[in-house]
Amino acid sequence: MPKAYVLYNPLAGFGAHKEELIALNAVISDVIVFCDLTKENVYKERLTSLEEDDYIIVCGGDGTLNRFVNDIADIELKNRVLYYPIGSGNDFAKDLGKKSAEPPFEITCLIKKLPIAEIDGKKWRVINGVGFGIDGYCCEKGDEIKAKGKKVDYTAIAITGLLFKYKPTDATVTVDGKSYSYKKVWIAPTMHGRYYGGGMIPTPNQNRRAEDGKLSLMVFHGSGKLKTLSIFPSIFKGEHLSHTDCVSVHEGYNITVEFNRPSPLQVDGETVRNVTKYTIYSTRR
Repeated sequence: MPKAYVLYNPLAGFGAHKEELIALNAVISDVIVFCDLTKENVYKERLTSLEEDDYIIVCGGDGTLNRFVNDIADIELKNRVLYYPIGSGNDFAKDLGKKSAEPPFEITCLIKKLPIAEIDGKKWRVINGVGFGIDGYCCEKGDEIKAKGKKVDYTAIAITGLLFKYKPTDATVTVDGKSYSYKKVWIAPTMHGRYYGGGMIPTPNQNRRAEDGKLSLMVFHGSGKLKTLSIFPSIFKGEHLSHTDCVSVHEGYNITVEFNRPSPLQVDGETVRNVTKYTIYSTRR
């Protein structure tokens, strides 16, 4: 009988989602083997020695899935990979029309040839997108609040940042060799999928399933605090694109964004501090 190797991250809410994990027994008839993906031997010893009919189920949110695809970057997995979205952030699942705690669904093809982001000499495989600016600031402040054991309200952090604490930067973006300059940049995410940041849709026309692997960059720039705050909520509906005076979108295969001062950045919700530049490129061409 095939075995389902269920990967979970105990540091990312295993206790909070224990009931959902146990519920897998009701939808999977195969033998279930629970694996802590934070253990070093999970990949090299467990996942490289599976039988042909065995398969993997990644349980968690965007952060857990990001960790998984990066941890297996140098490992050739020959078995099917399924995803069970039970995390606090499920933008990947939402982009695919899936809801939290739905039965596991296959993502084997979707995690192959992912775009690569290069940040301060480190490479990251990207599931949803890379955010630079107020979104990175929100993740940075959210991490600080989590460290104190408190509940994070990212909307409140964003409003406070827009009005008082976060200062926009000047930026130069280069898309497939062509450069553009912007003043007062609030956010500049490059997207592989449509959603990030808990439901924001910076690039509604982006398609992660596209064969050519094209990426989309959205630059929110040039506006004052009050105008930015009035437009910002429309990003959750993808309606911000109508503000062409302060929202620009570029599509391409190799994109670099450089700020004129260090700012926090996030990759699928994982914070990287004090960054001045990131590059992200497609691996499908």
